[in-house]
Amino acid sequence: MTVDHTQQDERLRERLLPEIEAFKHSRKTLQLATRDSDGTPNASYSPFALTSDGFYILVSDLARHGQNLKQSSKVSAMLLEDESEAKTVFARRRLTFDVTAEAVGRDSAEFNAAVDALAQRFGDMPRGLAGLADFNLYRLTPTRGLYVKGFGQAFALSGSEMLDIRWQKDGHQGDADAVKSQSA
Repeated sequence: MTVDHTQQDERLRERLLPEIEAFKHSRKTLQLATRDSDGTPNASYSPFALTSDGFYILVSDLARHGQNLKQSSKVSAMLLEDESEAKTVFARRRLTFDVTAEAVGRDSAEFNAAVDALAQRFGDMPRGLAGLADFNLYRLTPTRGLYVKGFGQAFALSGSEMLDIRWQKDGHQGDADAVKSQSA
C-alpha cells in the first residue's frame, strides 16, 4: 500500500500550523544568536511583536547584539517553552528560525506600525525606547525554521510563509539540508 505524501503533508500541516501559531503568540521574547565582524557569537534575547511581515524587535546600539545586527543580517532566533511549563527540560518545545534582520527606517509607516504592535503587547515602554536615538527597530524575516515538540518530534518549516512542514524522522541534524532541497 503506497502512502500519498501530499495527503500526509496536508494532514500534518492542518494539525501543526495552528499549534505553531499559538506557540508563537504565547511567547513574549525570543532568543537571538548574532555574531560580530570577527564571527564571535553572542546569545541574547529581545521582546518582540509578530505581524504578517515578520518579527519586530527594538534593540539598543549600546547592546552587543545591537552592534552585531548592524554588521550582519544573518541571525538565528528561537522561541522557547518556559522551563516551568515543560514536561521535561531535556525536550522543551521550541521554534527556531534562520532569519534575515533588516533595520526599519524611523520615518516609515512600517516603523510606526511595528512600534504600535510592540506597544499593544508591552504598554508604553516601546514608544519611549523608539524615541531614543540609540534604539533601532529591526524586522526579522524567517527564511527557514524548525519546530520541536519533544523527543522524535522535529518538523522543518519552509516556504515563503513557513507553511511547508516536513517531519524530521531522522532527527534534526540534517534539517538545514532537507529544507534547502525543498526550497530549491
